[in-house]
Amino acid sequence: MKAVHFGAGNIGRGFVGLLLHQGGYELVFSDVAASLVDAINAASEYTVREVGDGGTDTVVTGFRAINSASDPQALIDEIATADVVTTAVGPTILRFVAPHILAGLALRDPSRPALQVMACENAIGATDTLRDEIRAQAGDAWDAISNRAVFANTAVDRIVPAQPEGAGIDVTVEPFFEWAIERPPFGDAPPHIPGAHFVDDLAPYIERKLFTVNTGHAATAYFGARAGVEKISDALADPSIAARVAAALEETSALLVAVHGWDAAELAEYRSTILRRFANPALPDTVGRVGRQPLRKLSRHERFVGPAAAAAERGLATGALVDAIGAALDFDEPDDEQSVEMQRRLREEDAATFTAAVTGLEPSHPLFAAVEAVVRLRQSEL
Repeated sequence: MKAVHFGAGNIGRGFVGLLLHQGGYELVFSDVAASLVDAINAASEYTVREVGDGGTDTVVTGFRAINSASDPQALIDEIATADVVTTAVGPTILRFVAPHILAGLALRDPSRPALQVMACENAIGATDTLRDEIRAQAGDAWDAISNRAVFANTAVDRIVPAQPEGAGIDVTVEPFFEWAIERPPFGDAPPHIPGAHFVDDLAPYIERKLFTVNTGHAATAYFGARAGVEKISDALADPSIAARVAAALEETSALLVAVHGWDAAELAEYRSTILRRFANPALPDTVGRVGRQPLRKLSRHERFVGPAAAAAERGLATGALVDAIGAALDFDEPDDEQSVEMQRRLREEDAATFTAAVTGLEPSHPLFAAVEAVVRLRQSEL
């Protein structure tokens, strides 16, 4: 069995690639970073180190890497004979992945089992997005090749912090992980991925992850940055920050109960698990790294505005989420392009214009006025 994985970074090697290796797949990484590709190809193994309670070290072997920028044909040939294709590149990069998969499908022997494609991104319906890109680029040729692949959405969760200097291609991760995958697209032949679990309806798992893990992680970063704290674990050691993050997650949990019928007690335990993970002092994660790209994180269907808007539409509480949005507006990191742009726009645009453009909310939306108020507050401080 062979798996092609787009994105040879820390998530690719320390999470998705690791589980594919444990499933017995020959592993082919694809990346555009020449130095990383060269480092992978110069090594015969790498170690995934879990830090924290119950952590173990796992040695990964049986891999190679291809530079998709300089040798696209080699990548296409690998896809044509692969069993599985996965990605961990970021949702905005999927459109650049699509042409390679399309070309691989065009070369694929129609008698082979369908290629199993899963985009492992922090986004709702990322695999659907990738499939739609491939279909659009295929045009009239899509009908002839569409049965050569099956596409399944996934929800992935593992904290992979910034790596220690000199780690090479070894990866430090937390012990916890979750990989939920849609079962129906695969029929009776799902991929063999130890530790992954297959579900009939993925939406509750995706939103539970995005609105708890992603919302909580970012909220911790922004409240921590506001307080002048450097590390995520140190931020949660501050009782006032921990209380604000917990309050935001109580609001997202109320939404998850209302929309998906999750058991409230189960969600409370899930929240506690998530906060314990963030507080793990063995993970050297910083508020600067987790908080980067604030404009994306404040967009309409992301971790703050997405759940807050849905909660407001149902008459549920949103005050703690709006508080976290206000903290995000304070994020002023000179090394992050989006942070710089956000602070510039806060100075140049009026509150209503900024709120509508950044959050995607209509002025008539029940959440708009509350968000506009925290925007105006931030502008008064500038």
